[in-house]
Amino acid sequence: MIQRIQTIWLLLASIVIFSLFLFPYLNYNDLVGLGKKLYVTGAYSAVNGESIKQQSNILQMIVTIFLGLFPLYIIFQFKNRKRQVLLVLIEMLLIVLFGVWLIVTANNTLYPTSQSIGAHNIGIGFFLLPIAVILLGMAVGGIRKDEKIIKSADRLR
Repeated sequence: MIQRIQTIWLLLASIVIFSLFLFPYLNYNDLVGLGKKLYVTGAYSAVNGESIKQQSNILQMIVTIFLGLFPLYIIFQFKNRKRQVLLVLIEMLLIVLFGVWLIVTANNTLYPTSQSIGAHNIGIGFFLLPIAVILLGMAVGGIRKDEKIIKSADRLR
């Protein structure tokens, strides 16, 4: 049952979540005018064309790793489809809460510079979380379709 379509959706969701390490979720200029970026690993500043880590965010990094590994764990729960659906829904809720945490962190970072979150400073990372939620929703659809097929096959026996 690993070769089902929901496996692909869950694998893609995991890849999208892990790509938060590659893409910033906030781009802004500080009071001095230096360009800064917020990743889940920490805050980086551009000095002389080089990216220098100024602040580390271990907790966000750990949560991102957990959220990225959880869909891989869900793939191997294929024998219990009800549990699999429940775990996917929990993952979706955790991603939404993680998105709220990223927004609060971004607001707290921008507050001293008298800026606010807008289209001009949102990074690609903010758009990855809704994509992951959509992929997880598609996985739930695949799991429910499998459940329906198995129930109809049981009726034929």
